[in-house]
Amino acid sequence: MSYGRPRVLPVGHFQDVVRDESSLRRFLHALPGVDQVGLEQRAAGLATRSIKKASKMWAIDTAISMIDLTTLEGSDTPGKVRTLAAKARRPDPGYPDVPAVAAVCVYPDMVETAVTQLSGTGIGVASVATAFPSGRSIREVKLADTRFAVEQGASEVDMVIDRGAFLSGRYWQVFEEIQAVKQACGDAHLKVILETGELAGYDAVRRASWLALLAGGDFIKTSTGKVSPAATLPVTQLMLQAVRDWHAATGEHRGVKPAGGIRTTKDAIKYLVTVHEVAGPDWLTPKLFRFGASSLLNDLLMQRRTQLEGHYSGQDYVTVD
Repeated sequence: MSYGRPRVLPVGHFQDVVRDESSLRRFLHALPGVDQVGLEQRAAGLATRSIKKASKMWAIDTAISMIDLTTLEGSDTPGKVRTLAAKARRPDPGYPDVPAVAAVCVYPDMVETAVTQLSGTGIGVASVATAFPSGRSIREVKLADTRFAVEQGASEVDMVIDRGAFLSGRYWQVFEEIQAVKQACGDAHLKVILETGELAGYDAVRRASWLALLAGGDFIKTSTGKVSPAATLPVTQLMLQAVRDWHAATGEHRGVKPAGGIRTTKDAIKYLVTVHEVAGPDWLTPKLFRFGASSLLNDLLMQRRTQLEGHYSGQDYVTVD
């Protein structure tokens, strides 16, 4: 059964096909409409899949290794970031075999602190940028925000698209802005936040996903975590379809990051099953799939202890962020 896999073109043709506002619009609106019923039915079906007990530890450790451990509050302090970085390195001091998380995600002014704490660990430092979370500022400010984060040592940048421009049909403006931010990133990887909860349905999510991939995003990300709904399984499935089809057309791997509202081990496993079934096992790596989360890690650690010790350990055994 087909779930609306779009017809794609070889990568060598993209620059010829997408060269201005009108050609980009034609490309995006030529993508097939999303079968809402089929998409949601498949997402619901995948959510009921169970995994064998022997595989649960693998799933938990894999999910831990995919987390962007995040603090994005106006009350953030260097002390809080140092504490978060320590937890990123050693999520459960009682079990040194627990993998480190993929990255710590902070505001630009906290990047230097995170970099100092994580130097030599292999854990990335991600910084939100481009007037996060609203994206409401002039391009010069957004680029300055990005450059500052990279100068402070960020290895990853999470930008937000201008949803107002996208929803108004000004696709080329969004496209050029992503390209400009990508250039400002230098060697840092770029995650493009679509804020899917503010987009007008699944067709818009598909168009925004392809627009971000065409403009050079290394990852496409669902949400800022500041808008409800944030990540959902149907939306994540759509985005996984986009990166799968991008790879089929170009040979290039791009990643997906659902963020916001993923709090339990049960939820994380649903997403891992979806990744495997929709994009394929190649995407079951932190290089291509991340969870944007702050509270998910604690539940994963508690469930991990339960698997090892045979009883529920409770929240007192993990640090509260």
